[in-house]
Amino acid sequence: MGFLYVFLTSLILSLTAQSDIPYASIEKAFVANDATNIVALGKDKMLINILGKEGAYSQSQANLVLKDFFTKKPGTAFKFIFKGKESADGSFAIGTYESKGETYRITLHFKKIGADFKIESLIIEKA
Repeated sequence: MGFLYVFLTSLILSLTAQSDIPYASIEKAFVANDATNIVALGKDKMLINILGKEGAYSQSQANLVLKDFFTKKPGTAFKFIFKGKESADGSFAIGTYESKGETYRITLHFKKIGADFKIESLIIEKA
């Protein structure tokens, strides 16, 4: 009985210690054009490339840059088409974003910081 208790406790702790990339939150934020929630999932400094204009931005600057994009290109749909394997270093994912009949490719690179995955870079390009 004691072995079962230790095993179940270890299993529960190992499952809760895992940190998955918050794909669902990112999808919801893109559909809602919510720059604040996207940036909140990022590192303190994020590399953002929107349609060829690239820069390293603090979270407050990144928020303004993304809000500007969403104002000009309000989204109607977003979905991930590829989710890379999570590793000790990080991962990446590719999605499609639709706005006003146009499709954009979104590439996100994640860096593992402590137990969490944070957005390190975000690239938006015409598909």
